[in-house]
Amino acid sequence: MFELLQEQPKDKILALMQMYRADTRTEKIDLGVGVYKNADGHTPIMRAVKKAEQSWWGQEDTKAYVGLAGDPAFSDVMIDLVLGDAVSRDKVAAVATPGGTGAVRQAFELIQMANPKARVFVSDPTWPNHLSILKHLGIETMRYRYFDSESGGVNFDGMLEDLNEVRAGDVVLLHGCCHNPTGANLTLPEWDAVIALLNDKGVTPMIDIAYQGFGEGLEADAAGTRAVVAGCPEVLIAASCSKNFGIYRERTGLLMGVYHDASRTSLIQANLAHLNRQNYSFPPDHGARLVTLVLQDPDLRADWESELEEVRKGMLDLRALLSNELQGLSGSDRFGFVAQHRGMFSRLGLTPEKVEELRERHAIYMIGDSRINIAGLNAQTVPILAKAIIEVGA
Repeated sequence: MFELLQEQPKDKILALMQMYRADTRTEKIDLGVGVYKNADGHTPIMRAVKKAEQSWWGQEDTKAYVGLAGDPAFSDVMIDLVLGDAVSRDKVAAVATPGGTGAVRQAFELIQMANPKARVFVSDPTWPNHLSILKHLGIETMRYRYFDSESGGVNFDGMLEDLNEVRAGDVVLLHGCCHNPTGANLTLPEWDAVIALLNDKGVTPMIDIAYQGFGEGLEADAAGTRAVVAGCPEVLIAASCSKNFGIYRERTGLLMGVYHDASRTSLIQANLAHLNRQNYSFPPDHGARLVTLVLQDPDLRADWESELEEVRKGMLDLRALLSNELQGLSGSDRFGFVAQHRGMFSRLGLTPEKVEELRERHAIYMIGDSRINIAGLNAQTVPILAKAIIEVGA
């Protein structure tokens, strides 16, 4: 049997990680991996999370399974965090998943179960794993224009033109905030226009929200998602706790299914639980427990929100610093969009050849499409990056 296996496409980000590790140059800079790092290049455990972990260590008295859907308290606090009062709780079905990726995978499988003929429309570009999972599941995938490489913003006219090709029963995948890989986001009026189009066409929106709190703040980052939930009859939402709680290795996520007829919630809930059973049976609990403890305790929550704001503002400062450095060196504001983007990522608009030159000549590692992780920088490396970008003629 094994002799029939074929080589699978290499993950570009993982391959870049290997190249970076193998590079013996001491001044190398890693801007490829999508993990938050502080100025020392370390991904710390957040203060409130550490306190919650210490508390739970003393409280926990069993490692028995929690349930197919995970702890209901985790669902409750996450639904409140992401959706606020956009919809009543009785209209939301939810299951805990192994990370945001697990939530995305379960959402795609639910789409396939409900409507095998559904096409999923994804932004061009999007997080590569969206495309990889859709291909693996055999779901027809369509692309809609999203990023304008000239302006560094959203090509909204192109987006609407392409989404006009949807048909009833299709699904449109949207990034809730801090678009990955571009950092360019929809405005609230643009969200409203998308909602009107989706409703007019009879299309289901799916939202992947992995960076809440990294852009404009917890509430502002959820505004687009909440508008969709309030304005559309049904929505799928995949939420991740990896970034804003810093618990990457705990694999903590939540999949929500919103339907404005509450009589269907139990059916959706049963199907989500069924998918959990088929894929991994019971979801992991440790990370979900920590998130629940933090969000339920006023002091821990206040400390978490304070540290998250420090992280967010630190990335905004790095964006402004890089934009200013590039403006000073180039004598133009063509990289001004870097300061306008939000979240960990920006797509610089460099050619693959320029990206390769940066790696070979300057030991600066970024994805081939020129996506950089802003959190991979610090005050000392920003001028190095800016100078290198200008030197390669970008």
